[in-house]
Amino acid sequence: MARPQYKRANVRKHIKGIDHVVIAASNLDEAQDTFRRMGFTLTPRGHHTLGSENHCVMFGRDYFELLMVPQRLPGREYYYDFARIGDGLAAVALKTDNARGAFGELSAAALAPSDPVDFSRPVQLSGETKIASFRITQLGLEQTPGGQVFLCQHFTRDVVWRPEYQTHANTATGLAALAIVSADVSATARAYERLFDAKAEAIGEGLLIDTGDTPIAIVDEAALAKRLPGVWISARHQPCMTALFIRVADRDTVERILLAGGLHPARMPDGSVAVGAAEAHGVAIVFG
Repeated sequence: MARPQYKRANVRKHIKGIDHVVIAASNLDEAQDTFRRMGFTLTPRGHHTLGSENHCVMFGRDYFELLMVPQRLPGREYYYDFARIGDGLAAVALKTDNARGAFGELSAAALAPSDPVDFSRPVQLSGETKIASFRITQLGLEQTPGGQVFLCQHFTRDVVWRPEYQTHANTATGLAALAIVSADVSATARAYERLFDAKAEAIGEGLLIDTGDTPIAIVDEAALAKRLPGVWISARHQPCMTALFIRVADRDTVERILLAGGLHPARMPDGSVAVGAAEAHGVAIVFG
């Protein structure tokens, strides 16, 4: 999925692009092992005050999160129910410098965000406990077809973005794009156009939403299958978030590490390397 060739005006003042994406897992030990075998460096296990647990794969300006909710906890019901159906790409967190400001801005656009909520998790750094703190505001699932979308304000970026976790054996450097499969591409895209107050751009596979940095592609199943031939995508009900594109420095290194890790990577027509959802906890991972 190519990035747009233009830079849109920052219409939503408090939405700054994609901060991270969330892969929900029913067994965090297994997910941790899989992504380590893919060549990613994972952060130590985190324990949120909301009751969820995670590992993060950090890049220079964004990341993805492996998240497990061990029981149906208040405020975490969506992720628990999601993972009971099967692991997969469950949510997108948008960057914001001001979650309360974003709440007001989205409310004014009749998007009905939830009241901002603060939470945290302890982080061990050099034998000392630091606290990573966040504030989020969520949109209703009916407003973001395909998965949960929320805005995340970081209060302690120095605790979360640690340099020792940003170097990966597979040469990954950041999120490149994510894909949502939909039986009605236009209708799904309209919801995200409304969220970002931006017009979707036509691409070969469907429509592309410019978020301000990492784009979201809305595609139909046949188009994505053509883009990723032979790669199993997802069995979830559509629309759903199905593929995560990761930017890497060396595709050959990625392929070698994946094979050494016991995975079954496939070369795509454009030279990128993909691992199907059956091996990658419900989401196709494309290294390009």
